[in-house]
Amino acid sequence: MSEDDDRSPPSDAAATGITASGSGGSTSVELFPAPYPDQVLENVLENVLCFLTSRRDRSAASLVCKSWYRAEALTRSELFIGNCYAVSPRRTTARFTRVRSVSIKGKPRFADFNLMPHNWGAHFAPWVVAMAKAYPWLEKIYLKRMSVTDEDLVLIAESFPNFKELVLVCCDGFGTTGLAVVANKCRQLRVLDLIESEVMDEDVDWIACFPGSHTCLESLIFDCVDCLVNFEALERLVVRSPSLKKLRLNRYVSIGQLYRLMIRAPQLTHLGTGSFSTSDGMIQGEQEADYASAFAACKSLTCLSGFRETLPELLPAIYPVCANLTSLNFSYANINAEQLKPVICHCHKLQTFWALDSICDEGLQAVAATCKELRELRVFPVDAREDIEGPVSEVGLQAISEGCRKLQSILYFCQRMTNAVVIAMSKNCPDLVVFRLCIMGRHRPDHLTGQPMDEGFGAIVMNCKKLTRLAVSGLLTDRAFSYIGQYGKLVRTLSVAFAGDSDNGLKYMLEGCPKLQKLEIRDSPFGDVALHSGLHHYYNMRFLWMSSCKLTHQGCREVARALPRLVVEVMTRNEVDEEDIVDDEIEILYMYRSLEGPRDDVPKIVQIL
Repeated sequence: MSEDDDRSPPSDAAATGITASGSGGSTSVELFPAPYPDQVLENVLENVLCFLTSRRDRSAASLVCKSWYRAEALTRSELFIGNCYAVSPRRTTARFTRVRSVSIKGKPRFADFNLMPHNWGAHFAPWVVAMAKAYPWLEKIYLKRMSVTDEDLVLIAESFPNFKELVLVCCDGFGTTGLAVVANKCRQLRVLDLIESEVMDEDVDWIACFPGSHTCLESLIFDCVDCLVNFEALERLVVRSPSLKKLRLNRYVSIGQLYRLMIRAPQLTHLGTGSFSTSDGMIQGEQEADYASAFAACKSLTCLSGFRETLPELLPAIYPVCANLTSLNFSYANINAEQLKPVICHCHKLQTFWALDSICDEGLQAVAATCKELRELRVFPVDAREDIEGPVSEVGLQAISEGCRKLQSILYFCQRMTNAVVIAMSKNCPDLVVFRLCIMGRHRPDHLTGQPMDEGFGAIVMNCKKLTRLAVSGLLTDRAFSYIGQYGKLVRTLSVAFAGDSDNGLKYMLEGCPKLQKLEIRDSPFGDVALHSGLHHYYNMRFLWMSSCKLTHQGCREVARALPRLVVEVMTRNEVDEEDIVDDEIEILYMYRSLEGPRDDVPKIVQIL
């Protein structure tokens, strides 16, 4: 965790023991009882540990001995919980007493694809209750895939007088009522970011609840809030927030309203445009020059997103800022290659680019020709059906691999691919840390040779020495997984879908990837034998998720008996009677390590073995 030297609560560390003062040529020294040598060493160690910023380095330091364990806990101001059920709030607050920033993750990633029951759990309530008592000085909360209620938000607003940052990513259960209380009572709020969360419309004007005087707001993101906002109140809020740097609007904010906000906040560095089309009755020709001048006035703008309901004729308005952009997100803009080219040709500094596959291979070729500094690329499908001819293919990926040699992360959805192009990418982009290739359609081979995609993915793990995250798809045999086990020594997150021949595939990964932390598998032929091959490693992993594989209750029970500190959950997406469950009906398995044992908020659809 990153640490800030000035952000720990009042220290209760012991005095140094000696105070000296001088006057003229004389010196007086007052001696206090000398501390024990161990106490001196712990005080020194605490001062040193304040400079240790890496989470993994801190965790390693805490394992050295008991004194290091105590000192590391006392100097930790930022806390990261990768699984909300891995440790209890009580244990956490007892060990870490000076925390100012908390990050907690709840449901696994497959919950984003409706593969997990909606009411599975990951409730924030017990955490916020414990933190309200233990950390009255708390300033930051970051939550991902957690269930958050309006009552939780009220408790945040009422318990932490110096609260500054709230970030909710892929969360649900709360609405505009809770947001209104946070806006009204958190007078030092700097960041309120709602990202891909489900926010209920409770007919509360939460934007109007921010303080009437100048605010401390630096970031306001609400593009996921699917309801009308009080624009007049939003405009006044922007005017009262001179430190505002990041603003992402929802689709109910029109481009005309965006123009009004931009001329009042030229200091913005990150902007999400909301809707990018003209309102009824607006004279388009008269407004275009104004839009362009508003963008031109934002001299510091480096990150641009939004573009919902995009009217392509308005895209020239962003030309003035393109040369300065480092991030451009067109993942909601259904534009084609011809509409993209005039924009992307100015984006020479671009490092992050997200887009829909509507830009086709031709659009990716334009990106490759211009964006030589590109580090991250994501291409999402407009239509995710398996039986269509997709607009992007190996042609676009090859262009990117040849033109963007500094690429570090890629997520690429397509309908067809070849081994040759994936191999070429592994050689052209050796700095890849994240490689996620999603070939839509089950068991699709190299579309030119008809061969499995084994050699392509094998080349990625062989040639990309820094790879930590990998997602595989297409027709894959156990040979591909043997490559992953042999060469994927740094892989920490691995996603597998519709792949593999036998239990050997999973066995290769579990026995060969020592750093593996998160393993997600769906619709693959792995059974009990494969599951048992990882008994030596499960305590070192954050979680294992398997759905629609060939697991049995008996096989899962054997894992639970062998590893008592591992929580083994089996579940169905819909409620069934317990007596109806038979050995061959494991629909979903979710296993994770926990210091607390089974949780106490298990719904009926979940059975803990």
